[in-house]
Amino acid sequence: MALKATIFKIELQLADLDRGYYQTHALTLARHPSETDERMMVRTVAFALHADPALEFGRGLSADDEPDLWRKDLTGTIEQWIEVGLPDEKRLRRACGRAASVIVVAYGGRTAEVWWEQNQAALRKLDKLTVLNLPQPQTEALAGHVARTMQISCTLQEGELWLVVDGATLHLTPQAWLAAAR
Repeated sequence: MALKATIFKIELQLADLDRGYYQTHALTLARHPSETDERMMVRTVAFALHADPALEFGRGLSADDEPDLWRKDLTGTIEQWIEVGLPDEKRLRRACGRAASVIVVAYGGRTAEVWWEQNQAALRKLDKLTVLNLPQPQTEALAGHVARTMQISCTLQEGELWLVVDGATLHLTPQAWLAAAR
């Protein structure tokens, strides 16, 4: 018998001072049995960084043709394709062919650094690609506050995130490894 996904409910109160976006999002995340708490929380952070009423979670790890998050316009054209983790260069090249903007939110400490060292030459050729890295101590601290039902308050200012989860205040500083050509 196959293991089923675990459902998490998150109320995300977002104040994005950089974009002037203030909204509360009721998120339902299905965590695949092979997904870690850390990865699920990084998906939540990726949502917070790029929040929009049209931003949706993909079907998850089992869907090869979908990202972790994406935003489509009313015609179905993919405006934003967001990958969490360390996707291969070929997948990102295909995503750049399908979407107006592709974003990778990498995490994992030294593993992410090695991935970047091995792939950066090829990835720099993709003009629609942005690569952000979340430092491992910060993502591990965030994973320590996972619960089936969560209320998260998130403030974004000058590219930094302050999150209040379960009474604990956490600070995340995404590092921009690559910015898309504009």
